[in-house]
Amino acid sequence: MIGLDEALIRSEVAFRFSRSSGPGGQHAQKSSTRVEALFDVEGSAGLTEAERRRVLERLGPVVRAVAQDERSQLRNRELATERILEQLREAARVHRARRVTQPTAAARERRLDEKRRQSRTKRLRRPPDE
Repeated sequence: MIGLDEALIRSEVAFRFSRSSGPGGQHAQKSSTRVEALFDVEGSAGLTEAERRRVLERLGPVVRAVAQDERSQLRNRELATERILEQLREAARVHRARRVTQPTAAARERRLDEKRRQSRTKRLRRPPDE
């Protein structure tokens, strides 16, 4: 897998702005620093067909991220875009299939020893028979 075309994906992210509930005092009440980033998976040219299929299956047709951490709208745009990219990286990753294995003899023995130890502990906690 070549990987996501991050530059192209960054250019395809759409933004919506609103007033933030974060820090800033009067500044926060006057300016729209909260950023909501939206990415259209189906209409993207930055994803291969296989990546698009995996992302659609795991995240749906629209990926959304919100940032209102900073006072600066520009910085919040960067944070929201980075969050979108992180979600896409994780969703587009190919998960290796788990190969079924048997526990080793040593692992079985450890499990049985632990069960014996636990049984002994609980037996000692019981009140003595009369």
